Amino acid sequence: MIGSLRGHVLERTAPSTVLIEVQGVGYLCNVTTSTFAEMEPTAPVFVHVHHHIREDNQTLYAFSTRTERDTFDVLIATHGIGPAMAMAILSTYSPQSLVTIVASGDTAALTVVPGVGKKTAERLMVELKSRLTVDSATTVGADGSVQSAAADVREALTALGYGPDEIRDVMRQLTSIEDPESMLRDALALLGARRAG
Repeated sequence: MIGSLRGHVLERTAPSTVLIEVQGVGYLCNVTTSTFAEMEPTAPVFVHVHHHIREDNQTLYAFSTRTERDTFDVLIATHGIGPAMAMAILSTYSPQSLVTIVASGDTAALTVVPGVGKKTAERLMVELKSRLTVDSATTVGADGSVQSAAADVREALTALGYGPDEIRDVMRQLTSIEDPESMLRDALALLGARRAG
């Protein structure tokens, strides 16, 4: 089993495949969109790897941090989540952001992930609450309710008159959901550029 690779990026194939050469051997790896963006051809690279083996296929999934790989392992051990959906989730949200979403029960945030509808998001929320390490990475409202930063931003955009489709599209483009203020600023910049274009 391959657990990690250290080498150089030979080439990238959009949207999410990189070829990493390690001592003359090229390893084709699937990566998240954020990891893909970081991997420049010829650059040195170290990745944590999940070596996925099936009867008819072997696939390498590579991650820039061990936390990402561990979260991937938790996701694919969850009923109804295969490697493709796990990569889509981690391409949309960082592990910490995902924990925040699950801790706050923000089902709508999961529907931002391509291929995840409302019913699937509700089922995943139940499954993931018992699997992910949920900490206090959420904000507590004045009424004692717990809410994620993504929910705060969606509410603000709705109040500003943006429609559900616009909000869903722009939320998919945001790379981090740690800070609601910077998220809202980035979302408004993207929406402004889209309307101006």
